[in-house]
Amino acid sequence: MFGFINIYKEKGMTSHDVVACLRRITGIRRIGHAGTLDPAAQGVLPVAIGNAARLIEYLTDEKAYIAKLHLGATSTTCDIEGEIVEKNPRIVTKEEFLDVLSNFRGEIEQIPPLYSAVHYKGKRLYEIARSGEIPEDIPSRIVRVDKIKLRAFDGRDAEIEIECSKGTYIRSIIRDIGEKLNTGAYMSELLRTQSGLFFSENAVMLQNLKTKEDVEKNLSDIYKVLPYRKYSLSYEEIQRVSNGLALNNILDYSEGETVLADADGRLAAVLRKSGTQLKVVKMFPNEDVEICRK
Repeated sequence: MFGFINIYKEKGMTSHDVVACLRRITGIRRIGHAGTLDPAAQGVLPVAIGNAARLIEYLTDEKAYIAKLHLGATSTTCDIEGEIVEKNPRIVTKEEFLDVLSNFRGEIEQIPPLYSAVHYKGKRLYEIARSGEIPEDIPSRIVRVDKIKLRAFDGRDAEIEIECSKGTYIRSIIRDIGEKLNTGAYMSELLRTQSGLFFSENAVMLQNLKTKEDVEKNLSDIYKVLPYRKYSLSYEEIQRVSNGLALNNILDYSEGETVLADADGRLAAVLRKSGTQLKVVKMFPNEDVEICRK
């Protein structure tokens, strides 16, 4: 079995729980997910089955979320799961909230939450936090927010819609909104509606997958979730690619462009343009790559 399945992860499950469940259903060990979702979050979780795990790095990184937040308090984890450590009775207006929200568009600098999987001096931040340490020099990162829009607001609770780059912590955005409003804030709910070319309206619930056949029939078309041009190989080119050899005199691609090599309806290799050649980056032997189209 080879491909991606768009899972709707429910609250209370870890991303690893989803992988473990699919391993039990399919009997396939090589399964991986793209883009971790916290246990309290729900929504789109792309999962790679079999050798498709080697393609996770080629998925696009656009993410979209709908998040709910509570104003007037802070949390140790920046969400509802943490301990409330500070409260502020001040009520902000919708106009104040919108004015602050405008600061979180485009490229922004953010510090990951203390309870996160980011590596810090050889350890995960959450491991350090659980030991009682609070690092004061967590490195910041630059992330991109393409869209941030207010959906609902009542002075204490708000709902926002965000489209952003990979690596953006929504909890950090909400924490920083609370800081700018001088009230504090924490995330009370999170729904991921998009991850790359996977969308919530097409996601399947784990509870609806009972057999290996159920998983197989819900695999997405590889060419629809990997946003790269396809090159159809001739018989002679299949032989070259299967031996790891480059295709010569290929001009109709940009330098460094990633190309998917197709052999009779199956993914045979990932290629990359270099000079006048398409060089083999990864190969997918015939027996591993029969694509189940949704």
